[in-house]
Amino acid sequence: MPPMERAGSFATGTIATERPLDFEMFFVEHHEELFRALWLVTRNRYEAEEVMQDAFLRLLERWPAIQSAVNPEGYLYRTAMNILRSRLRRAAVALRKAVGQLPPDDELAQVECRDAVVRALAPLPPRQRAAVVLHDVLGLTSEQAGEAMGIRPVTVRVLAARARGRLRVALDSDRTEGGVDEDR
Repeated sequence: MPPMERAGSFATGTIATERPLDFEMFFVEHHEELFRALWLVTRNRYEAEEVMQDAFLRLLERWPAIQSAVNPEGYLYRTAMNILRSRLRRAAVALRKAVGQLPPDDELAQVECRDAVVRALAPLPPRQRAAVVLHDVLGLTSEQAGEAMGIRPVTVRVLAARARGRLRVALDSDRTEGGVDEDR
């Protein structure tokens, strides 16, 4: 007998009904709700889509075990939030490293640093922003980033280096304007 799905919604807490569960059906039923939740957290459509795709891919890899779990919807949301937290941590560490900053110890400083980095990324030319995010934030090799962008690896390295220079200037400016200038 095939595993049975609870048709209730994780978000609404509705009563479950039984029917065969398959991954495609699970995806169709939950991808929009997960996307909305991730968009509300990230406020970035592309980030939300990428995290959603990664979460569903992880579920697909473990689908035989997950489909018989008590709460596959809960597993999906937990997986998505773990992926998002991991991406944010990697992004903050990689960008701090790229601009030569040490990671701050307290959470408020970390949030302020991440916000400053996001502000500094926004005005970069799209190709520079893509190169630095793919290479420095997501940790792709210049070959992988080049393939994703449709350019040569050397071009990725040049674009990322230019972006790092602009980020360094923008973050130094942001730090001194915010009253955190260590030279005073």
